[in-house]
Amino acid sequence: MSIAAVAPELKAGTWNIDPSHSEVTFVIRHLMTKVRGTFTEFTGSVQIAEELGESTATAEIKMASLDTRNADRDAHVRTADVLDVEKYPTMTFNTKGVRAEGDEYYLDGDLTIKDVTRPLSLRVEFNGVGEDPWGGTRAGFSAETTINRQDWGIEFDIPLKGEKALLSDKVELQLEVQAVLA
Repeated sequence: MSIAAVAPELKAGTWNIDPSHSEVTFVIRHLMTKVRGTFTEFTGSVQIAEELGESTATAEIKMASLDTRNADRDAHVRTADVLDVEKYPTMTFNTKGVRAEGDEYYLDGDLTIKDVTRPLSLRVEFNGVGEDPWGGTRAGFSAETTINRQDWGIEFDIPLKGEKALLSDKVELQLEVQAVLA
């Protein structure tokens, strides 16, 4: 399927992620509520191909940039107990392509956390293209998926009374990406 058939306004080429207008966020259940957090430092690009399935994307996220709006919790999550950001400073995502399932689009690739690489599919929504005030062309995308943190070696937990635990294994990953045509 050609990119022109899916999104005629989206030009083939390299689109660099603008971190000041993008977000990499997560949600995890902690006790009886959900904790939301973000990674504030990341880079990446999207390579739009004439054939949609050949399009790719790459991203590198600085794990130490984790922010859950609680300094003590953030400091603990950065330790060897959880993410071990000293030993594993980045999380990376490299795609293998884009596929369509009906009206839904998925970005398939490999996610690496703590030197563990596993396949991952992100459900992607194209939000449009427009000119910015500085003469550039921008495209917007939203993406989401859910992972099991233990699949990537993030095993820290404290058992609670009964079958409950401090943290759920399920982590929702959400991205809001604004990219600028190079």
